[in-house]
Amino acid sequence: MRALLPATLTGSALVLVSGILGGGCGPSDAKQARAKVRETHIPRVMDVIREDFQRHREAVREAANRLKRGFAVGDRAKLTPQMRSALKAVRRPPKGIATFFSSPMSFLAAIDADGRVIARDAEPDRMAGKDFGARYEVVRNALKRGRAGYQLGEFPAVEKGGQSSFSMLFVAPVRDGARVTSDRKTPATENAQATRQAVAAGAVVAGIPLWRMAQRLSRQLRAENVDAIGKGLVLWVYLYKGARVFHFDTPPELDAVVPNAATRRKGLAKSPHGFTGQIQLFGRWYGYGVTPAPRIGKDVGVIVFRADP
Repeated sequence: MRALLPATLTGSALVLVSGILGGGCGPSDAKQARAKVRETHIPRVMDVIREDFQRHREAVREAANRLKRGFAVGDRAKLTPQMRSALKAVRRPPKGIATFFSSPMSFLAAIDADGRVIARDAEPDRMAGKDFGARYEVVRNALKRGRAGYQLGEFPAVEKGGQSSFSMLFVAPVRDGARVTSDRKTPATENAQATRQAVAAGAVVAGIPLWRMAQRLSRQLRAENVDAIGKGLVLWVYLYKGARVFHFDTPPELDAVVPNAATRRKGLAKSPHGFTGQIQLFGRWYGYGVTPAPRIGKDVGVIVFRADP
């Protein structure tokens, strides 16, 4: 079997060999782990992503409908603190929106009719006044076309010289007495003028950073395999966007050997739907799988690692 990326770490501590999803040849101590990643874990991760998309689309639409009265407050000095309190309330049990209680989202924000952030659900509020309408097409579509939608959004670095961040953005227009439309299509009976009037109040945006989504996926898989993990199973999920990898609370020694961008590109060029590989790290075999996740965004994908007891 041809190696995509041979590597060494501390002498003979690490050996890395890769193979195409569903293929490979020769003996492999990670054969079972790779099969589990390919046949069980990656399909499950994709199901969780799909379920989370649906739940957050519905939750943001519900938030938009619940908060629409607040957008009628004309005094901005009063509107901002009132809106912040309302945003916090929809994230809290027992009367808030259930999806938000366990969501990996980092913020819920209200956007005015001009596309600027009125407030988010926390202080200090660095988002207030930011022009989300100019930055994100999904926000413009909500305000101008009355369409709920989704976009992977890039956020500038907070500190000078730092890296930008990426968040999954779920957006719904806030309408004055009108129903929020689907992000897939606008009802044929609704004309453009009525749509503009309906969404003039603003929009609601929920954001999930990629690192938090990776954390959520790891926690889900680990919770579903808690008994096996108690017996020594290792199971972690990473997300990537381009050359960057996103994760949280994963083992540092595993972070150091995540397949890099060149390895991912080469593997996906041969097997566009995904591929598996294996590493031997400090004497233990790990199987991993890499697969695209276009639902999240362009050049985004999932990496799952597994080591059997």
